Amino acid sequence: MSEFAGKVAVITGGTGGIGGAIAQAFAAAGAKVIVTGWGDEELAARRADPDFAGIAIHALNVGDTEAVKAFAASVERCDYLINCAGVLVRGPEAGSEEAYAHCFDINMLGTVRMCEAFMPHLLASDTPAVVNTASINSIFGTGTASAYSASKGAVALATKSMAIAWAPKGIRVNAVAPGFITTAMSADAKNAPEFYDRVCKRTPMGKWGEPRHLAGPVLFLCSAAAEWVTGVILPVDGGYSVS
Repeated sequence: MSEFAGKVAVITGGTGGIGGAIAQAFAAAGAKVIVTGWGDEELAARRADPDFAGIAIHALNVGDTEAVKAFAASVERCDYLINCAGVLVRGPEAGSEEAYAHCFDINMLGTVRMCEAFMPHLLASDTPAVVNTASINSIFGTGTASAYSASKGAVALATKSMAIAWAPKGIRVNAVAPGFITTAMSADAKNAPEFYDRVCKRTPMGKWGEPRHLAGPVLFLCSAAAEWVTGVILPVDGGYSVS
C-alpha cells in the first residue's frame, strides 16, 4: 500500500497545469486530494475532466486572506500542503508597481497565507510537509517578467526561512523550481519560435518540460524518503539552471 493512502493533500492552483498534474499523481498514489483554482472556465474544465474524478475542487483566491482562512476552516485534515497558485505578468507592464504588487500578493503572500492558515492541520499530522513553487526565475532575473521573477525569488527565500522556523515543529518545507514547462501560462512564450528554440538550445535535455515532470519530485519531497530534507529549492528544469 502506498504511504500516501489515507493522507490528505491540499493543492492551490491544482486546477492548472502543474498543480493539476501533481493532484492526479497524489490521487493515483491513494491520497485524498483537495485542489483550489480561480477562474470560471478553468474550474469548469476540471470539474468536467474524468481525470479529476474523486478530486475535490474549490474556488479560492489566495490573495484574499479571509477567504483563505475560511477555506482552511472548512478542511478537516491536511498532511501535505502544495502551493502552486501563481500569476505571471509579462511585457511592457512587467516592471510596473502594479505588476510587482499583484505578483507578490499571489505568488509570495498567497503562499504565506496558506502556510499560516494550515499550520494547525500540519501540526496535527504525523507526516507534515509543505512544498512551495519557486521557479528558475528565482535564480535568474528577466527583463520581460521582472515582477514575476522577484516574487519567485521571495518564495525561495521564504521557503528556506520557513524550513528553519518550522523544523522544531516537525514540519518540513521545501520548494520545486520549475524550468520552462508547457502550460497555459507559458503558451505565449512557447509559441514564439525564436524564444522556444533558444530555450531548447540552452536546456541540456533539449526540450521544454511537461507538467507531469513536477509530480514525481513533489511526491518525493512529501515522502518518507525525504524525511531529512528541508529548505531545499529543487530545480526541475532539464538542466537549464546549470548550463
